[in-house]
Amino acid sequence: MSVKIVTDSTSDIPDALAQELDITVVPIYILFGIESYRDGLDISHDTFYERLLGGEQPTTSQPTPQDFIQAYQEVVGKADGICSIHISSGLSGTYSSALQAANAKPWPCPINVIDTHLLSISHGILAIKAARMAKEGKGLEEISSSVESMMKKVRLLVLFDTLKYLERGGRIGKAKSLVGAVLSVKPLLTMRDGEFIPVGQVRNRKKGIDKLADFAAGAGDIKEMCILHSTTPDEANALAERLDPVFPQEKTLVARLGAGLAPHGGPGVLAIVTLTE
Repeated sequence: MSVKIVTDSTSDIPDALAQELDITVVPIYILFGIESYRDGLDISHDTFYERLLGGEQPTTSQPTPQDFIQAYQEVVGKADGICSIHISSGLSGTYSSALQAANAKPWPCPINVIDTHLLSISHGILAIKAARMAKEGKGLEEISSSVESMMKKVRLLVLFDTLKYLERGGRIGKAKSLVGAVLSVKPLLTMRDGEFIPVGQVRNRKKGIDKLADFAAGAGDIKEMCILHSTTPDEANALAERLDPVFPQEKTLVARLGAGLAPHGGPGVLAIVTLTE
C-alpha cells in the first residue's frame, strides 16, 4: 500500500494527469440559480464558460464533510495514509469540510489535511508533487512535511482582464483598491496569506503578458512551472514556448482555470505559477 493524495477540484489539475497520478479530486459545487452541478462531473468546462460568457453569474459552494468522508472511504482500504491538500481556508470552506471529515470517526490510517493558503493550480502543483512522492514510496509524514515546506516556495502572478467577476464573487480582498480604475487597465494580482494582493497594473494585455514573462524569468531555480488560462489556450501555449529558455516547454504544465474559480476570475485570466528550489 502507499499514501493516497486527495485534493479538491479548485486545484485545476488536468483530468488525465490526476488519473495518471492516482489523485482523488473532490468536486466543489457550481450553482446557476437553483441548478447545482458537481464541478467536472455534472458540467464540463466548455458548458460552464458558455453560460458564464452568455451572461449567467454562477456561485460556488465547497464540498460537504460527507463528500470528503465518501472520498476517504473510497481510498482508505488501499492506503497507509491520506494526504488531503486544499485551497486556502481564507477563500473557501473546503479545508474545513475536509478537516471535519478527517475527524469524523476513527479511520484505519492517518489523514493529514493541509491548508495550503493557495488556490487553483498553485495548490494543484503541490498535490502533483505529493502524488509523485507517493509513487516513489515516500511516507505520509515525509510527504506532508514536504508539501508544507513547498508552500512557501510557490509563487503566483495573475493577469485579469477585468476585476468585475472577482468583485461580484466577494473574493477581491486587498485588490479592492483597484476597483474604479480606468476600464482599459489590466490588473496584476498575487496571493499572500490566502488573499489577493495587487502588485501592479498595465495599459494593455500585451504588456501584461510581458510582465508574466518577466516574473517567470526572475523566479530563480524553477522546479515546476504552470501556465493557467481561462479562455485563451493559444496565449498560454505561446507563453510556454516563449519561456522555453527559462523552463523547458515540454515540462511546463498548461492548465485551464476550472469552474470552481472561474466565476471569480472570468474570461481572459492568464497566470503563471512557479515552484522554486
